[in-house]
Amino acid sequence: MRRTERYPVEGASSLWQIYKTVSFWKVAKTFIVIQLARYTPFLSMKNWLYRTFLKMKIGDKTAFALMVMPDTMFPERIQVGSNTIIGYNTTILAHEYLIEEYRLGDVIIGDRVMIGANSTILPGVNIGDDAIVSAATLVNRDVPAGAFVGGNPMQIIYTKEQLDIKKSVNSKNP
Repeated sequence: MRRTERYPVEGASSLWQIYKTVSFWKVAKTFIVIQLARYTPFLSMKNWLYRTFLKMKIGDKTAFALMVMPDTMFPERIQVGSNTIIGYNTTILAHEYLIEEYRLGDVIIGDRVMIGANSTILPGVNIGDDAIVSAATLVNRDVPAGAFVGGNPMQIIYTKEQLDIKKSVNSKNP
């Protein structure tokens, strides 16, 4: 389940009214910082940029691959645990601008999570510790800790318990 706050708007679509919901200068600064971070090959520099200028909560040894796109409007609503990998060209959204409303939601990604390339994470989603998200997945709801998920829309491929059984069988039969 996604946890989002809903804000109705009247008249033009919520995106047309964007600067009533977030400062133009904040969006401009965030965009510049994200573009610098998307192209830098230095993982520690990316984390420093995100923590310092965007107020994102990023754990130690977390790696954002090339071209990752955090939310440009509300990056401070993104939290990523330690030793997590966010794959190439992944998008992490903390907002949705719709016709008659806009929604905001925190995105919480746990420790030791692996997110495959070209995935999209929607607002209000929690991804549990040790989870694996397959490439090109639309994460439209919570991911349980230790689960392996994938697809569009996202499906649970293996639960933590099923993966543990599979690993123990494979270790006994090399």
